[in-house]
Amino acid sequence: MWMFSCLLLGPILAQGEDPSVANGELTPPDLPFPPMPSKAVVGPTLADSVNSWPPKRKPLKEDAPNILLIMNDDVGYGAPETFGGPIHTPTLSKVAQHGVSYNRFHTTAICSPTRASLLTGRNSHNVGAGQITEAASGFPGYTGTIPKSAATLAKVLSGYGYDTAAFGKWHNTPVDDLMKSGPFDQYPTGLGFSYFYGFLAGETSQYNPRLYENTNPIEPPRKPEEGYHLTEDMADQAIKLIRANRALTPDRPFFIYFAPGGAHGPHHVHKEWADKYKGKFDMGWEKLRNITFEKQKAMGWIPNSTKLTPIDPTMVKWEEIPEEQRAFQLRLMEVYAGYLEHTDTQDGKVVEELERQGLFNNTLIIYVLGDNGASAEGIHGTIDELLAENALPSTYQQQMEVLNRDFGGLDALGSQHVDKMYHSSWAWALDTPFKSTKLVAAHFGGMRTPMVMSWPKAKKWKKGSTEKVIKHDPTPRSQFHHVCDIAPTIYEAVGVQFPTRVEGAKQMPLDGVSMVYTWNNVSVKERKSAQYFEVMGSRGVYKDGWFASVFGPRIPWAEANETRMREWNPDTDVWELYDLTRDFSQAEDLAKEMPDQVAKMKQIFLMEATANKVLPIGAGLYTIYYHPEEGPHSPLTEWKLYEGLTRR
Repeated sequence: MWMFSCLLLGPILAQGEDPSVANGELTPPDLPFPPMPSKAVVGPTLADSVNSWPPKRKPLKEDAPNILLIMNDDVGYGAPETFGGPIHTPTLSKVAQHGVSYNRFHTTAICSPTRASLLTGRNSHNVGAGQITEAASGFPGYTGTIPKSAATLAKVLSGYGYDTAAFGKWHNTPVDDLMKSGPFDQYPTGLGFSYFYGFLAGETSQYNPRLYENTNPIEPPRKPEEGYHLTEDMADQAIKLIRANRALTPDRPFFIYFAPGGAHGPHHVHKEWADKYKGKFDMGWEKLRNITFEKQKAMGWIPNSTKLTPIDPTMVKWEEIPEEQRAFQLRLMEVYAGYLEHTDTQDGKVVEELERQGLFNNTLIIYVLGDNGASAEGIHGTIDELLAENALPSTYQQQMEVLNRDFGGLDALGSQHVDKMYHSSWAWALDTPFKSTKLVAAHFGGMRTPMVMSWPKAKKWKKGSTEKVIKHDPTPRSQFHHVCDIAPTIYEAVGVQFPTRVEGAKQMPLDGVSMVYTWNNVSVKERKSAQYFEVMGSRGVYKDGWFASVFGPRIPWAEANETRMREWNPDTDVWELYDLTRDFSQAEDLAKEMPDQVAKMKQIFLMEATANKVLPIGAGLYTIYYHPEEGPHSPLTEWKLYEGLTRR
């Protein structure tokens, strides 16, 4: 693959500086590289000696690209205006207009696993991230700890000379490590990033966030009353890092992982952003979905043959919402829309800084719209997401009473005073044209997300040529790919070999497949033949155009069904089957017509699950549902607290 990348992208590695890397030697290196030999002459005295600093090893060529990897949170396939949705996403559009887009790109359908897979180039269970860190267990695929044998992008790229930094949501540190005393090896800085500014949990307030800088808990630099918003702060911090890199280490390219908490709950955004969408959703979620679907087809984002999947019988229809409750439901959606546009705009501030610095053309930008599909965790819509997520009973009337009495009514939605989440059926509408939502690994509503890449630099080895590394093409790439393919893509693009060992740890093979081959060839045959998916018993497998799946025991948009959970048996699950070569949206289940193909796909899933530590099926539910007493927790039963002791 490296030889191919040299032919396609030009030699990135410096010739003559490191023969084992730069001169075509294909033996994978160990990281870190050993120091270059000293040429100093050492005699008995200074008079007999000659001082000479050892030369610095330069495994990268001077024009190695900067890398900006953006990933937002909880965003549906049908949300962005860029690809037919209702929400303005100018930054996604800008990157797409300079590069190429992908309409069959997939996540794991849940937070921590997607992030672990993205950053390591391996499947999530294979690196112990089969579930969010808060629900880890002792099963090998679910420990919540990324092994040293799965070095991250940041660890590898820093070994080759990149400055590395992460901003925003992390959600890959074991919860029992979140103490002032550490350990810190699973923090961003322990996993390869030189600098981190953001939050370690799955979510936080955008107005009063629980921030960390590197391993240190810190407080926000300003108060909400002074206009503070976390996503804006993160963009400012990323801009500062770019400027520091240009001022202090302009010889080093940078890798920035920018992962805002937007648009994960709680949906927090200033009122003027939400007000942009007043009246935009008055038609309700079914009609919104129909409008989005027609736009997606008209612009060529999805095939004309695509069928719009119907609402699930267990979901609430817009006509079932009482008239007096509709203003509440509409404002919840308006706030979400403003929040997503605001998030994309902050992503754009970082891109604009690249333009100001003259770095845009030689920066590989990879923009993954969401770490999973839109979230149905708000259930019926709520002023406090924890009410819904913990199945605490509360009526619309009770919530409105609190909202009106204590916070000033609907205008408080989106403010620091409430942690609102929209109705689950809005999430379904934003996942157009697919079935289901986040937390479902059986349907693409949970795991398919738009993704775009740009790198407009002219190819230097063609003298006088203006041909770009990634030529803009508005036709979407439809090769089937997964979030674990991002890391191999970056390694091939930069031209580095993946190391055999990193800091002494022998490395697991990469599970992902580079996507470089798709950049300038829209119709090239896809190179990823198989990919499994699994979240808390919901599961599926792709193989050469076929997709077989099981919905699983949990219905994310409904309150927990105790009987369904208690009686669930994976051996009796009903499998679905789809021919994706003809059925883009999983509209036609062929399982009853093709039982032999179902049986074949079940065997493929079992092989993939065994190889990637997915088994036992349902392990992701073990501590979150069946045995919470065995979940991650402190061994202490009593604590001695002292005056002045704080999180800092």
